[in-house]
Amino acid sequence: MDIKRSDLPLLISLDALLEERNVTRAAARLNLSQSALSGQLARLRDMFGDPLLVPSENGRGMVLTQRAHGVHARLGEALSQLRVAVDDGAAFDPLTSKRTFVVATNDSVFTIAGLNVVAAISRLGNPRLKIAIVPANDANLVERMARSEVDLFLGDTVKVPEALKARFLRSDPFVMAQRIGHPRGTQTATLDEYCTLSHVIVSQRGHFHSPVDDVLASLSRERNVTIAVPSYNQVALVLAQTDSVATLPRRLLERYRTIVDLVELPFALPAFALAMAWHPRSQHDQGLDWLRAQFVAACV
Repeated sequence: MDIKRSDLPLLISLDALLEERNVTRAAARLNLSQSALSGQLARLRDMFGDPLLVPSENGRGMVLTQRAHGVHARLGEALSQLRVAVDDGAAFDPLTSKRTFVVATNDSVFTIAGLNVVAAISRLGNPRLKIAIVPANDANLVERMARSEVDLFLGDTVKVPEALKARFLRSDPFVMAQRIGHPRGTQTATLDEYCTLSHVIVSQRGHFHSPVDDVLASLSRERNVTIAVPSYNQVALVLAQTDSVATLPRRLLERYRTIVDLVELPFALPAFALAMAWHPRSQHDQGLDWLRAQFVAACV
């Protein structure tokens, strides 16, 4: 393909098409009509001498051709570098910026650290400065960060992808939580009592096992896990309505001190280590420098 025949708008459209794999969604993302984007796709197919996207066998959406797969990651990275080049040296002012930050994390970490940052951004009084929190369980997270679609990852240090740059934020000990007025009282449970209590854990797949159970297994013990919920912030609601208990990071559970008591654990459990991570391509992004500083301050 003669690159001189292409132009930037077409390549931006191609990037959206390869990411969305759906003309309707890509058109909405680009603020174009579906017919206009279909016309651009026809031009792109002519330029590349390849269909690029073809209907999937199940009739839902489209799939990338081999040529499109080869172009996908490199095009996203090239456009990301172009954005950095255009923005290079531009001062970031949170009071006037129109930027939208995208942070990938789960609801536990959002409660621990993200909530304070969201509140701090809101207090700035700049309605054009926005922040979006998206799920972190995305197999294409590193690729999306390379394409500047996700700015920051927040999570357990052991879950930080190797391709990203990272900074440790804080560690939190695990404690046991139970409803205020629980019939067992507020004394620390013995290991025997801890194992016989009804436990609630978080599992998006409905599993009844967590790393806590691995630690107990190393002690030749097993606890009674009876409830699994998909969200960390649902745990406190379950505790308030039952005599179940939960083992989670202290800082998360402290958000719910009006409805739960916190009790020390009767066995040693490694603390939850929180880190933030970003793609090396955004290392010198002034806006992300500012955002990272907000999370550092929130985790003091």
